[in-house]
Amino acid sequence: MAIQNILIVDDSPTERYYLTDILVKNGFTVTTAENGEEALAQIKAQKPQLILMDVVMPGANGFQVTRAIARDPELANVPIIICSSKNQETDRIWGLRQGARGYLVKPVDPQALLDKIATLGAA
Repeated sequence: MAIQNILIVDDSPTERYYLTDILVKNGFTVTTAENGEEALAQIKAQKPQLILMDVVMPGANGFQVTRAIARDPELANVPIIICSSKNQETDRIWGLRQGARGYLVKPVDPQALLDKIATLGAA
């Protein structure tokens, strides 16, 4: 199933704008959330086909929200790509262990993001 609807979860307006701009220019429909709690509400209401998740946010961090989504039977099939400034290999491994299907370091390379989305959409 080709991915069309993407939810961006990031507390930074600049990051949300940057990622939205890349995705909209490439034909995706984008919604955004500023924190984990807002993201969970939107996911249940709108059922996005992909989630781009920041890690460092107020309230629940991206790892916690990713884990909550991965453990929810209704949401577990929604792939998550973590987009974080945390660039250590241990962060990447931890993110994938929480249920993420990809991990990109900020600033996100537009082509790497689009390639990852294409790979997930073909799976």
